[in-house]
Amino acid sequence: MSKELKKRIFTSIILLASFFLMIKYSYILLIGLIFFTLIIWIEFNSLINRIIKSKKNILKVFTFLTKILALFYISYFCYIAIIHLYINQTYKIIFLFLIGVCIVSDIGGLVFGKLLKGKKLTKISPNKTISGSIGSFIFSLMLIPVYYQFDFKFSFLELFFITLLTSLFSQVGDLFISYLKRKAKVKDTGDLLPGHGGFLDRFDGILFGVPFGLFFISII
Repeated sequence: MSKELKKRIFTSIILLASFFLMIKYSYILLIGLIFFTLIIWIEFNSLINRIIKSKKNILKVFTFLTKILALFYISYFCYIAIIHLYINQTYKIIFLFLIGVCIVSDIGGLVFGKLLKGKKLTKISPNKTISGSIGSFIFSLMLIPVYYQFDFKFSFLELFFITLLTSLFSQVGDLFISYLKRKAKVKDTGDLLPGHGGFLDRFDGILFGVPFGLFFISII
């Protein structure tokens, strides 16, 4: 096992343990989400600064607005996380399910992409393949039987479409941050997570997938 892979596994275990602690203890959830918001916004801010370096002043005004919107969006994500994991217990299971969909979508894309390879999905990220995208959808759908062990709030058909759309926007989030990294000419958004890069590298799909998943649920 390579040194880099060991780092990645160790960091994943720490993140998973932290996630369960945040679910169990409300004060850890609050502290964790505030930290989460600040770090991700700092990493996003750094990406944008690299992209607009040496650009015209008019772009700097647009950049400022982009940073503010990003801060509001990330803060909103943390707000709905607190509401669904701590205050509104009714939606706790579906919120965790959506997070799970984003996580396994990422895993499915990695597994299928490595094993099947094939045609590239887009020029934005050379490592993304069509087979990987299909794998993301397949892996996400495998979580539906797990959800039904705890809740029957939605019919199978409703959950099927919620899962697919959440996986889709999770992949869009991944591609969007990949596009920004490509423009900024960096490999990772940070180095706080050994083997993974930055927090934004790990949570880009969740930041897009979960809010959009909740939106689709609200209109069903």
